[in-house]
Amino acid sequence: MKNVLQMNYWTIGGFQGETPIEKALQEIKKMGLDGLELTYGSGEFAPGISEKRCKELRKIANDLSVKIATCATDFYMHTPLASTSASKRKKAMEFSKRYFNDSALIGAKVCLVVPGCVWVPWDAKQPVVPYKTVWDNSIEGVNAVIPAACDSGVKIGIENVWNGFLTDPMALKLFIDQFNSRYVGSYFDAGNCIINGFPQHWIEILGKRIIAVHIKNFKRNDCAGGLHCFGDNLLEGDLDFKAVKKALQKIKYTGPLTVEMVPFSREPNLVLPDTKLAYDTAQKMLKVFRTT
Repeated sequence: MKNVLQMNYWTIGGFQGETPIEKALQEIKKMGLDGLELTYGSGEFAPGISEKRCKELRKIANDLSVKIATCATDFYMHTPLASTSASKRKKAMEFSKRYFNDSALIGAKVCLVVPGCVWVPWDAKQPVVPYKTVWDNSIEGVNAVIPAACDSGVKIGIENVWNGFLTDPMALKLFIDQFNSRYVGSYFDAGNCIINGFPQHWIEILGKRIIAVHIKNFKRNDCAGGLHCFGDNLLEGDLDFKAVKKALQKIKYTGPLTVEMVPFSREPNLVLPDTKLAYDTAQKMLKVFRTT
């Protein structure tokens, strides 16, 4: 496959931005991958970064021939656009505008967005919110930030994540279609859906709505599994790479494929960055997606 192959920054840079972005870009180049998905909200790449610095980082990436095709964030898991709190909704909208603008300046075309959560299984401090409330508030929230995406020239990629919301492909398809906007699509995570489905089925249904893809593996232990079933070996798990590749080819997907290796199997001692893990994962991505 000729898609841009990226790695999510967290694996190589850490959750708090411990690794300088310049160094992370250089490591990606050494690994032989095409790009780096930057994560927005902590470290240097966060609200407050200057336009000048974003353009400097973009030039560094260009000089290395490393792409930054997409950006991601975990901000929405605790401050969603669909929050029942008016102040949190306002913060999420303000954040989105900066997120989209800075991501565009650095060269990204897609920004990952999780508009709302029914619950956050790994954070007991987050409230359980009725599905209908999340649905209604998410529609309002996404509609409110589409103009910012349009102005910045980036697309909003709605991700399927473990939040009790949009947990099947038909729901995600319906959710995206109601916006009738080329600035809203699916940031499809092939690993996240394995707990209750098969990624190739999602790909068939979502089709051209898919504008970015996350790759990671998952083991369905004890009939389904839990967070600890995201391991540190990309090739171990229930993800059928052959079926996923075939499904992506069938819908003629040409966007980026980004490996998001966050090995929750190591909890409670999950420590990132992990350079050894990053290099091992990069070679496996190249093996899977650059060989027939």
